[in-house]
Parts: sequence; C-alpha cells; structure tokens
Amino acid sequence: MPLSYDAPARLLTISTDNSTYQMKVDEYGYLLHLYYGARAEGDLSYLLTYCDRSGMCGCPHDVADRTYSLDVLPQEFPFQGSGDMRSPLLIVRDAEGTFGCDLRYKCHEIRPGKYGLPGLPAAYDEGADDDAQTLSVTLTDERLGLEVELLYGVLPKLDVITRAAIVRNNGEARVTVEKAQTACLDFVTGDFDVITFDGRHAMERRPTRRQLKNGALSVGSRRGMSSNQYNPVMILCDREATETAGRCWSMSFVYSGGFLAEAERDQYEQARMQMGLDSDLFSYPLEPGEKIVAPEVIMTYSDAGLEKISHNLHRCIRRNVCRGPWRDAPRPILINSWEACYFDFTGDKLVELAKKAAELGLDMLVMDDGWFGARNDDHRGLGDWQPNMAKLGGTVADLARRVNEVGLGFGIWVEPEMVNEDSDLFRAHPDWALTVPGREPVLGRDQLVLDLSRPEVRDNLFEQLCAVLDQGGIDYVKWDYNRSIVDVYSRTASDQGKVLYDYMLGLYDLLERVRSRYPELLIEGCSAGGGRFDAGMLYYTPQIWTSDNTDARNRLEIQYGTSFGYPCSAMGAHVSACPNEITGRTIPLGARGTVAMGGGAFGYELDLMELNDRACELIKSQVNTYRTIEHLVREGLFYRLTDPKDATLAAWEFVSEDGAEALVCAVVTRVDGYGLANYVVPRGLTPGASYRMVSNGRVYSADALMDMGLPVSVPATPYESFMYRFERVG
Repeated sequence: MPLSYDAPARLLTISTDNSTYQMKVDEYGYLLHLYYGARAEGDLSYLLTYCDRSGMCGCPHDVADRTYSLDVLPQEFPFQGSGDMRSPLLIVRDAEGTFGCDLRYKCHEIRPGKYGLPGLPAAYDEGADDDAQTLSVTLTDERLGLEVELLYGVLPKLDVITRAAIVRNNGEARVTVEKAQTACLDFVTGDFDVITFDGRHAMERRPTRRQLKNGALSVGSRRGMSSNQYNPVMILCDREATETAGRCWSMSFVYSGGFLAEAERDQYEQARMQMGLDSDLFSYPLEPGEKIVAPEVIMTYSDAGLEKISHNLHRCIRRNVCRGPWRDAPRPILINSWEACYFDFTGDKLVELAKKAAELGLDMLVMDDGWFGARNDDHRGLGDWQPNMAKLGGTVADLARRVNEVGLGFGIWVEPEMVNEDSDLFRAHPDWALTVPGREPVLGRDQLVLDLSRPEVRDNLFEQLCAVLDQGGIDYVKWDYNRSIVDVYSRTASDQGKVLYDYMLGLYDLLERVRSRYPELLIEGCSAGGGRFDAGMLYYTPQIWTSDNTDARNRLEIQYGTSFGYPCSAMGAHVSACPNEITGRTIPLGARGTVAMGGGAFGYELDLMELNDRACELIKSQVNTYRTIEHLVREGLFYRLTDPKDATLAAWEFVSEDGAEALVCAVVTRVDGYGLANYVVPRGLTPGASYRMVSNGRVYSADALMDMGLPVSVPATPYESFMYRFERVG
C-alpha cells in the first residue's frame, strides 16, 4: 500500500511506483523529514546527524541536549518560534500579539482515497484505478489551542504526492495567522540548481535556472493572481541534471492568487524548498472554532531528469485536476473575433466571418470583447452584462442561432471580476469595488476589481451571466481577468488581511456555480493572456489562453517554458495575423500553424475575409492536419527536443503512451550562410521497433532515430517548418 506506519520506529512512509517519502516523529514529538527520492526500503533515519552547535542554534527547553536543534534538523512543517531560523511555513500571533508556536505530533490517520478541499481546487482520484490514499497528521500547540492538520494525498501510479494544511483555532482566544505556506522539502545534503518560470505580460513562463548558493531565493506574486511575471511552479534539481538525467523535485501550487515559492541554502549547506500563500498583505485572524486552509501543492520526484517531472505533472493535471466532459474531449478549432475586428463589429459582420470559417473547416466562432452594454472601447461597460441588441441585431441567442445555422458553434468573451467606473453596475454599487475609502483608486485598463469576497457581488454576477447563458446556444466562454489587485480593501471584511485569500475563495465559488449549472460549457481561462496559468484555474477551466503574444517566434519560447509544468492540452494556441500586433514580425503562415498546433486548443485570431485563395487553402490543410494529430497533442507524452531560445532549430515531439505513434515538429529559427543540416533526435520511441513515416512510407529504425536523429534539409529561409508523423510497424 502507498502508506505505512512503523510504530516502534514512529516512521510514516509514503510510496509511489518510483519514489519514497519518509518522515519520523522523534522522541520529543517533532515531525522530522527524512527522505524524498528514489524508491527505498527500511528506516532512513540514519540520514539525520547530530552535533553540538549550541553556540548559535536554539534548543527546545524540554530537550536539554546541545546536539539537538530544529535550526539544523530537516522538518515536515517548520514553524516560527521553534529556534529554526530558516524560512518557516507558519507564523502565528496570539491574542496579546506575541509571535510563535510549538507544534508537536498528536496523531495520524491513514484512509482510502484522495482528500478534497471544500471551496478550493485540489487533485482528485479516479477510484480504484489510482490506488489513492490520504495521510492526515495532526500537530498541536497546547498553549494556544492551535491545531494543524497536514494532509498528504498519494497518487502512486502518477508518482505524485500532494500536500495541504488546515490550521484550526481550538483555543479560547483569537489567533492570527501571519504566514501560511503549504509544503516544504528539506535536504540534509546536495548541490542544487533552482528552476523558476519568469517573464512579463506577453512573454510568460520562460525558464530561469540558477545555482542555489548560501542564502535565499524567492519568486512569487503580490498581484492577487498567480501573475504573468512568475508562475507557481518551482523545480529543484542536481546541478548536472538534464532533460533525461539527474534528480529533480518539483512543486506546483494549485491556487490562482498570490503565492510565494522559496529555496534556501543554510549555513550548514542544507537546502529547503517551500511553497504556499504570499504573506504580503496577509494577516488572517482565527476566532475560536475557525480555520484556514493552506491550498494544495502537487509534488513529484524524478531520478531521470526534467522530462519525467513534466510527464508526471502532465498526467496528473490532465487526468486528476481538469474535470468535466471536456477533460478528455477534442477541443473545437475556433476563430476568435478580436484580431479580426476588435470592437468594430455587428452581428451581420460576425455571421459573415462565421460563414468563411465554416468554408475553411473550423468548428466555432467566438465573439470577443464589445458585445454588451455601452462597450465600444475598453473605457466603459464592464459590469453590465446585458447584450447590445442594436449592435448584435438581436439577442445573444439570436446571433448564436444564426452562427449555428452556418454550421459553427458559438462562444462569448466575459470579464466578470471587473467593473468600469463608467458602468451602470458601478453607479448603482460603487462600494462593490475594491477601493480604499477616502482615496482615489488605482486604475488598470480603466478597470476596478469587484469584491468577490462578498456573496452579494457573486450573486449579482452569477445572475447576470445566467441571464445570458440561459438563452441557449453558447458553447464556450472565455473568462478573462486583465489587471492586478492594488487597493486591498473590502467594506465587509472583519480584517483587511483576509481580503486577498477570501477573494480567491469567492472566485472559485463563482466558477463552481457556473460549472455546475452548465456542465457541458467549455470555459477557457485568461488573464491578460497567461497571467493566471496555474493548476488552480485548470480545476475549473480545462484550457487557458497561453499568452496575449501570438507571435510564432515568441510562442516557441512561451510554450516551451509552459510545458515544464503544464500539459499541451491546456494551452490555448492560435494562428494570428501578420505583421504580428505585438512584435510587428512577419512569419509564414505554415510556421505559424506548426507552432500553434503545439497547443491542445488550436484556433485562429485574424480576419479570414482578408485572406487570399492560397492562404485559405493552407488553412484548410492545417485544419485537416490538426484533426489527425489532435489526439497526440492532447493525450501524448511531450518531449522538448531543443531549447528554442538557443537552437537554430526549435523541435518538439509527441508520442502516444503506448509508443505506437509519434509526431516530430520543427521550426527553423535562424539561417546561417552555407548552413549545416539539422538533425532532430526524437525520444520515447519503442526500442527495437521500426517506424514508418506517414508522408512517404519510408521505414526507420527507432534505435537509429533515437541515436543519430532525423536529418532536416539545410534551411534556405528562416521559419521553414516541418511535421513528421510516424507509425510503429508491426
């Protein structure tokens, strides 16, 4: 079984198919972390070392042993006040304002199935096929009446362990939580690199790899969303780790608000990696009987490099985080109206666009911003989700019916969390926005953020959305969010330190209500493109708009970085117009299509009416090609064959789980004078097997392909693109 307890040694062991995680309750009641690594047996407490460091290391009063200090011992849930001077997961203040607690083991429970977190997203199990189990460990501070329940979920076949924590006030006085992170990993030895995924709006999630030296390294978001700047995925790995070799550990936060990910190397060359809620503007009072849940962290380990980390996370998110009928279904190939006409459209114009899209073989038309209220530009109208019937030529349902009649599904864009000051909603309820009394608010895109911590605000938004969706004919919703939260003040909060966390609970509540009422609706998440691309949103929306930057050259890097933590099935990727509206770059339509087909939610963002016959024929061909490879993109194992930032040829690959099919894709990113042929070396093929290239029938040895590679002709021009489909022979 995945979970076991050795009572005499007081050892708790978690086993997945290829990894072991072990912790120990020591003789003083502290919960120590022993090991997370390759599958191992037995008592691993020999890894702990003790020596006299009493000069500067604190020792609990009841221990009276100068060789013992939590400042140097690896811990499961480090807390402030123990003498450990490294970064803690938990900081609390008592009713008198005094910091510190003393958490010791009380009990544990092993139960079948994977725990859930009411009101918060979390990975789930699929029943007997997953062999999932939950470990609950309770730590207590008797002085405060504080209880912390540590939850561990085990998905053994996926080599995934999840963690969450519930902090309860069982005492008789208020306790204030000042920091509440979820998980840490302590390493008593090792020389590591840290990989984070950084960027900015329109250039998200590019890998940054740094050596972990003495000191602390942290990334996070204070924006009220997981952010375009930093993504809530962190990887710790051996200095020499590559895609296919070396030990790697990852953490992924199942949460869409502010976060903090830290890595620290201490004075004794020990390392700690941790992740959880951002502590800036966070101060969460718990009255007697109240609790707060530290959101889930997904952890996985690989002894075979970064590629295996990604495969584990892809499987987990695709199968055990995403939900609903669209989780395993092909996504519609769509045309989005934004780059075709921006705010300047009518119902008739959209129907003409839909007719052209139907001719080219697309599945859906999405009506982007500008269909509601007085929304003819981005200065007004947000909050008023009533259709502009004069502009649309009728109701949304009327327009949907006209689009359906030409053979396409229909979708709409919404941004429910925002409001313009120039809107009927704001004029009626100015107090519903997050603004500080007596001070002019900070604007972003002329928008304010609605206070989703308030039930009446969520109810109003739900009713407005239902009034549109209940009309029928809407198959898809793009749910956008286009600014950061700056003015953190709610008129109804008992403490302003609760607002950002309670806002996220409110957002998840609203999303869950929409999902429950419209279970067949496909929702795509978006936040200025990729500003909320995280596992928390994927629990509610099975796909997310990867970036507002649709330039194919930049998208090679953006999709490459995104693939470390997220499956390609979650990536919204479209072919857009050239010159690109953000970079001004012109790239051939063929290469734009090859890059966009690397995402599992494929589509177009351009004016189809302006295309010449040759471009239309190429789009028809791309659509047909994508239908034949869609299952590989959505379900296959993904391989990063080159780093597009440095290589002259960006190459990637999809292989079916059974190895029967493979798709190798490549785009030339640079041409040098009298250049050399590029060799693409695929991975993941069945050793000893032969593969036939679908386009020409030629048969190749899998072993030779994975050893020497496949030659790509010497490129003559930048942005030539190639797609090679292989089928296993016999």
